Amino acid sequence: MSSFKVVTGAFALIDSLVKHDVSYIFGYPGGAILPIYDELFFWEQNNLVKHILCRHEQGAVHAADGYARSTGQVGVCFATSGPGATNLVTGIATAQMDSIPLILVTGQVARPFIGTDAFQEVDIFGITLPIVKHSYVVRDVRDMSRIVAEAVYLSTHGRPGPVLIDVPKDVGLEKFSYHFVSSKNISLPGCKPLLSPKKKHFVHLLELIQQSSQPLLYVGGGAISSNASSEVEKLALKFQIPVTTTLMGKGIINEGHDLSLGMLGMHGTAYANFAVSECDLLIALGARFDDRVTGKLDEFACNAQVVHIDIDPAEVGKHRVPRIAMVGDIKHILSELLLYLDLNNFFVNSEQTNSWKQRILFWKKQYPLLVPKSVDLLSAQEILYNISQIESSAYFTTDVGQHQMWAAQFINVLPRHWMSSSGLGTMGYGLPAAIGVQIANISAKVICISGDASFQMNLQELGTIAQYNLPIKIVIINNKWQGMVRQWQEAFYGERYSHSNMEKGAPDFVKLAQSFNILGLEIDSRKNLNKTLHLFCDYQGPVILNCKVKEKDNCYPMVAPGKSNSQMIGITKQLSSIVKN
Repeated sequence: MSSFKVVTGAFALIDSLVKHDVSYIFGYPGGAILPIYDELFFWEQNNLVKHILCRHEQGAVHAADGYARSTGQVGVCFATSGPGATNLVTGIATAQMDSIPLILVTGQVARPFIGTDAFQEVDIFGITLPIVKHSYVVRDVRDMSRIVAEAVYLSTHGRPGPVLIDVPKDVGLEKFSYHFVSSKNISLPGCKPLLSPKKKHFVHLLELIQQSSQPLLYVGGGAISSNASSEVEKLALKFQIPVTTTLMGKGIINEGHDLSLGMLGMHGTAYANFAVSECDLLIALGARFDDRVTGKLDEFACNAQVVHIDIDPAEVGKHRVPRIAMVGDIKHILSELLLYLDLNNFFVNSEQTNSWKQRILFWKKQYPLLVPKSVDLLSAQEILYNISQIESSAYFTTDVGQHQMWAAQFINVLPRHWMSSSGLGTMGYGLPAAIGVQIANISAKVICISGDASFQMNLQELGTIAQYNLPIKIVIINNKWQGMVRQWQEAFYGERYSHSNMEKGAPDFVKLAQSFNILGLEIDSRKNLNKTLHLFCDYQGPVILNCKVKEKDNCYPMVAPGKSNSQMIGITKQLSSIVKN
């Protein structure tokens, strides 16, 4: 193709996306975006891009989100104007809170009708301003390729996030002399280049490590976004520093590793929460000191000096003023630090943290995560633990609630193999996210962990799974309740269970699966648990496993709101209810 060609705005949009290595688009058509879908028809016929038709726009944006989390690439979603665009809002906020790179393309009424309350007109640009990294309305078709290039650049540069492109219908149809613009040639004054860390920060950091006898690495989603798993592990091993992660940081280190403490925070492990309460040096890597992690903020790591390394300067010092602050990409900074150590022959005392590790080992033995077992009743913990043992390299998506926290506690994952709505806590996320993960990793095992309440929020996406015959495995932890809501009502609201029971009106999940030509399995006792789980995991196509578990099981440990991390409830109750192997 010559450098200039007369094409439509719709052609320029899709050509620009494809030239920026977009292979999949998740979406749902409608009136205002039809010019773009009409153009898409020809690109799909030539196998240049593939569109995945979801059953709801929220499903489409969550699918694009799952695609992005599992690959690190930009997820792309199309929706029409009005209700199509507003149906994206929850998914956009989910991506914004968890720093996920998305490009959302929405149709809009033709330019002459903007502002006239035309049919299916809504100001999606204005509505989404607080929940996007940036947004555009394409008012001049000649800007189309530049806007796409900027959107790709912005969504991935620095701290990732969602970018919205609103395209009026007549812009999609208008012809112009097109020239492709690459994101590699984009220069935006507001996007400052990431700077290399200063060596004086390394010197100061190493002094703090040498002075510390109880250091702790506190690792968040920024380290996952940076693909810094190897560097984090090398740093931890070199100085023998224990590692705890946030919900977003799961997978940064094998949780079976001696130095791993698992997740910390409200439903974190007891030993992680004790460690953060007692450490004298806290090194935060790509973590934002979220309230679900810190508990009572002024008692969080209150004995520790804090080092904070993050790509977003707005996060540094927002909740805790650090002794040392470094702004930049986690992988790059840690690589530079490790190189600095090697070049300067830095002495490492491998025995410096021995007593600290022994103390943590005592906590691990005293307050382990154990699997509740009884003769007949199934526990969610046992199901999830066994699945993790069977499918150690699977990709996992979750919905939100008790099952999410149990999954975080008992499932060990690889980097980028954990997809969960962490910041926004979006019920209904898990199923459509699994679609995006499976599309991105077509031959991999993808397992969605859901609850009976969460699953019903976006169950229409079973139609998408059926249409594309995606071999997704769906576990429904069915306790007949909105489990976490019920637990809070029991603990803090005098056992007044206001509208949290889901038994009445619940579908038969096995028959529901069958209606979509999906295998439906059910288990309600421990009798055939192992056999059923292997059948579930080994089945070649999509399958739903409805697990009828104990109705009023609570998720422990738990840090109550306003309490410090060391003041966990449920530990004694948890241990006393265990039947050991």
